[in-house]
Amino acid sequence: MSYFEAFILALIQGLTEFLPISSSAHLILPSAVFGWADQGLAFDVAVHVGTLAAVMIYFRSEVVSLLTAFFASIFKGDRTKEAKLAWMILLATIPACIFGLFMKDIIEIYLRSAWVIAITTIVFGLLLWYVDKNAPLVDDEYQADWKKSLIIGVSQALAMIPGTSRSGATITAALYLGFTREAAARFSFLMSIPIILLAGGYLTMKLVASGEAVHLGVLATGIITSFISAYICIHFFLKLISRMGMMPFVIYRLMLGFGLLGFLMMN
Repeated sequence: MSYFEAFILALIQGLTEFLPISSSAHLILPSAVFGWADQGLAFDVAVHVGTLAAVMIYFRSEVVSLLTAFFASIFKGDRTKEAKLAWMILLATIPACIFGLFMKDIIEIYLRSAWVIAITTIVFGLLLWYVDKNAPLVDDEYQADWKKSLIIGVSQALAMIPGTSRSGATITAALYLGFTREAAARFSFLMSIPIILLAGGYLTMKLVASGEAVHLGVLATGIITSFISAYICIHFFLKLISRMGMMPFVIYRLMLGFGLLGFLMMN
């Protein structure tokens, strides 16, 4: 992998990891259009490190508050709203862990195709439009209970299907359950921390077991680029949805999905 390829792929990963537009749909485009090879495990680990650092640093005060309240609830029995939210985020992570454990190989073999990505990009884009238009949008993330958390967690698990978008699926579910747009996004971003941490740990173990050679310069490019682009993306996304809602991302998903379908049909 060249430095240019590393920069472009890390930029795409950072920008699309937290937007409801599907990172997998974008990451297949360079390989489909330019014939780029798979980036490999080491680079996957690098961009996971970059995006994880971005969301944890951006929400550093919330992360510290949630972790403090979480451990206080265990050792002191405190029942603050921060402790409840921390437990709900942990609960919402479980479905994706179970789904990934039993379905990952099936998804990799049968569903990781450009056709699937194009169709899911369109379908879940339309679903996001419908929910954003009709949902009540009244609750903040602290109103999450165990039922709502499990529903959002199941949506995160379904987002393992390429083209769905993890943030898109979880934000759609949260909006449907009555969260405001900002609260849905914050809950989705906070949910991403344990799931990215687990995914990065899994990829790291696979990397160590594989003995794959690494290029430190390329990995550093991936980490730095994905970190900066993800951090900027989170900042402007939260500002944009408060003014414009989800419609720009719905339109973009439809254009991307139909464009990809057109490309596949011609090739």
